[in-house]
Amino acid sequence: MVFQENATLREKLAILSDAAKYDVACTSSGVERKGKKGQVGNASASGICHSFSADGRCISLLKILFTNECIYHCKYCINRCTNDIPRATFTPEEVCTLTMEFYRRNYIEGLFLSSGVIVSPDYTMEQICKTIRDLRRTYRFNGYIHCKAIPGASPELIEEAGWYADRMSVNLELPTMRGLQELAPNKNRKAILTPMRQIQNGMAESRELLGMKGGNRSAYWYTQKRNGRELPGSQADSSKDRMLSGGGPKAVRDKKSDFPQQPLSDKPASGIALPSSSKNPGLFLWKHCDISRGFVPAGQSTQMIVGAAGESDYEIMAVTEALYQRFDLKRVFYSAFINVNQDATLPALNGQPPLRREHRLYQADFLLRYYGFRADELLTEKRPFFNTYLDPKCDWALGHLEQFPVEINTADYNTLLRVPGIGTKSAKRIVAARRTGSLDFQTLKAIGVVMKRAIYFITCNGRMMYQFLKIDEDYITRNLLENDVEVMKGFGEKVTYRQLTLFDDLSLRLEGKE
Repeated sequence: MVFQENATLREKLAILSDAAKYDVACTSSGVERKGKKGQVGNASASGICHSFSADGRCISLLKILFTNECIYHCKYCINRCTNDIPRATFTPEEVCTLTMEFYRRNYIEGLFLSSGVIVSPDYTMEQICKTIRDLRRTYRFNGYIHCKAIPGASPELIEEAGWYADRMSVNLELPTMRGLQELAPNKNRKAILTPMRQIQNGMAESRELLGMKGGNRSAYWYTQKRNGRELPGSQADSSKDRMLSGGGPKAVRDKKSDFPQQPLSDKPASGIALPSSSKNPGLFLWKHCDISRGFVPAGQSTQMIVGAAGESDYEIMAVTEALYQRFDLKRVFYSAFINVNQDATLPALNGQPPLRREHRLYQADFLLRYYGFRADELLTEKRPFFNTYLDPKCDWALGHLEQFPVEINTADYNTLLRVPGIGTKSAKRIVAARRTGSLDFQTLKAIGVVMKRAIYFITCNGRMMYQFLKIDEDYITRNLLENDVEVMKGFGEKVTYRQLTLFDDLSLRLEGKE
């Protein structure tokens, strides 16, 4: 193990940006904040995309670890304590300097700050808090900040970070508790879920007590409300708690929850409590922090590693649904497992991470958040994995042909969302357009419906687009696969997978390849 004690700032940046590349972070900011006089930067809710790398991916955040030193031995992690790799640690001043200089040069639009655990969770979280506090107060940075909450850190430090960050995340790491025990023996599920619950409670209080300044509600919350289902925080759905704590469908029936279902009742650090109607207020430091942004205004997210512990897609989606229902998360990210340590206890992937599986999980995640699907509709214990060749929505429709075809001119919004090829925008356009007249297939194509998938599942004025079309699973499957030239891409080929690094674009230019 090589400690870079006298490393330059650029050398540290090379080490710690490379160490952060396995964290999924590049999304829209989810918070709208205009620039202010005397401050640097702003934030746009619609997105923070800035430029593109050589392989087509967006570079929008300075994504770094505060340190890649770590006291834990997670078998899947490149930064585990037993690995012999170059180690480096930033100071808070160095992170602030990098962020401001990169922002002024228009390289980035925000900061993503994570960290290994150095000395202890409290010490690490204290350094993260100092960094983002200095960015806001001393350097007057008004741009987007996403920081990780360290499991096991004290509630006071978690809350302090929430007043300065726009978004916070606590990585669930592995979907099942069984996998966590096997591959991350120094971590436990309760330590991970406790700060999640604290952040959720803090956002709710911030919204209520500071004039809606706090984590905005998730897409899943609005979808559930539209469908009239149980809203997040309900005590009725205790099976979801058991799924999170026990980690599997069987555990839903057999095991009780081991994480807090009620709001946390932590002792105030300052003795100054925010006035609240809640019996268990979660915010205590509001008089010592800048409350103009609210508490974690862009909400919280988490990340799961896919394919490291042998979990099924059904288990992953059940845990995802539980997280959305119980913690009102903005996003759950999925990271295809890469055996960077070549550990014998980890699954052998022949150099190919499960990227297509990751893609299917993201597609299913959208169905949960925006389309009103439930996890047990998409998969079951008897059918625990997604179809490799068809997207989850098409696959569901083929398994429920009794519900099709759908008449475009009479179906309600929620029914339209179940039709392959019709998304949320096109469904809204259909509902709006048919108020002025009957719709035909040409109109649907102009509206944005993907007709190559939708034609098998819809009628207009009682007629299908072509007379020879028939509602038959084999017939539709063959035609869908024949029309989709991308579905076989990568099958039978050796996939070369490489994570993006901060210096990819620069190195290609220096080599004259761009």
